[in-house]
Amino acid sequence: MEADRVIETVSLTKNYDHHRAVNSLSFEIKEGEIFGFLGPNGAGKTTTLLMLLGLSRPSAGYSRVCGLDPLRKAREVKRLVGYLPENVGFYADLNAVESLEYVATLNGIKRAEASAKIHELLEVMGLSQDAHKKVGAFSRGMRQRLGVAEVLIKDPRVLFLDEPTIGLDPDGALRLIDLIQSLNRDKNITVLIASHNLYQVQKISHRVGIMIDGKMVAEGSVQSLAEAKFGVGEKEYSLEEVYMKYFREV
Repeated sequence: MEADRVIETVSLTKNYDHHRAVNSLSFEIKEGEIFGFLGPNGAGKTTTLLMLLGLSRPSAGYSRVCGLDPLRKAREVKRLVGYLPENVGFYADLNAVESLEYVATLNGIKRAEASAKIHELLEVMGLSQDAHKKVGAFSRGMRQRLGVAEVLIKDPRVLFLDEPTIGLDPDGALRLIDLIQSLNRDKNITVLIASHNLYQVQKISHRVGIMIDGKMVAEGSVQSLAEAKFGVGEKEYSLEEVYMKYFREV
């Protein structure tokens, strides 16, 4: 594996009975990239993420995360990767601080260090005023922001974000996108973001991959994918236009 290749899949395949959810998927993401992972519901994006995390065993092929096999080195991979699922789960009877303290304990972070990180993350995520409010009373947007804080508390090398701005109002979504960009820029965190919000993905991604029916049908910068489908010209195409072109032609 090349030194700067953080995520790699080779012929990665996942079958469920007679359904092939992921079909011989091969792609790579290099260190410091933000990679937009696109596709309709049921395309196989979440299944791919679960295999990369070692939470689902592939039917064929393999993957590597930071040079590690997620199945054989699941614990090591989880230390390096922060994962935000589409539906974040919490203990409803804990408040925001207690929730973050619990996650810090699970990750072996010392109390003094955790306390400073918790204060900083609640401030960044706009939850300082709700620090001692029970999570069960949080709105979906507040829970999403707390989920991001939980992901960041262990200072991950890689972020897997599955619909990270879902449930956020426009201002909250913009703040989160800005945060992802700053983490990538200032800490060189590699980001794989799966989202249906094509505008947000285009704004922050260095490259994108379009997945349909378990297959990666296109991969590259928005510009290179636009040129492949529309040719070279004066018009600049949006990611939405490029995505729909690939989607309709599959």
